[in-house]
Amino acid sequence: MSAIINPFIRGFNHLTTQRQLVITYEDDCPPAFRPLHESQAHLRDDEIRQHPCIFCDSFALITEGQTVPDVIEAQCTGIGIVRTVVYAVMANDTGHPMHVGDTYSAESAATLIHRLHFMTGHYSRCWEISSAHISRQALAGLGAMADIATPSGLLFEAFRLPYSHAVGVKLIATPWTSENLRHITDQNATQLRQEHMAAGLPGSLVNVLHLAALADTRILIFDPDAPALEGLPLHDHG
Repeated sequence: MSAIINPFIRGFNHLTTQRQLVITYEDDCPPAFRPLHESQAHLRDDEIRQHPCIFCDSFALITEGQTVPDVIEAQCTGIGIVRTVVYAVMANDTGHPMHVGDTYSAESAATLIHRLHFMTGHYSRCWEISSAHISRQALAGLGAMADIATPSGLLFEAFRLPYSHAVGVKLIATPWTSENLRHITDQNATQLRQEHMAAGLPGSLVNVLHLAALADTRILIFDPDAPALEGLPLHDHG
């Protein structure tokens, strides 16, 4: 599973803003991007731009007109000039930070995050994909679950669409990450997968449900007439 790029992932999650100093220091060296040390976080942008600074791999400090403690200065080996300040918009891609882009004011960064985030925080939480992405046995099993009135107890419920060959799934308590599941059940993601396999769910269905749930999908519809989702395996229903 770790080798598969999750095709259900869309948009950006956990968007944040980071104020970054763009520092030039030595000839022929690319600019360095560093956050301002927390002790100088109160400085305005106009108190930073075009000012000399010292920096290390983790942060930068303005030296002109500022008192820098010796213990912090000792960590800095670079000397440069802050050419400008940018507000980097960052996202989190399954636990890894991702740089989305730079803006030149906190207001612009906030606007960009608002437009990317939408009110729900997601581009889409509903997918319609080809039923060939799960085995014939899995599709029949989903249909049987949809015809039973009792809850499955497996953090998803199946349902039928009237006048259609499609079967839908309502995913519960997404995303199915260990961190999120611990707030809802006493399971982690691996244990939930094991429970699904122990309940007799076909592997093709378990794989698709867990990929979709990791992307915080809430409604997943399997339809024989829907297009295939690139990146997901197909099964022969002939």
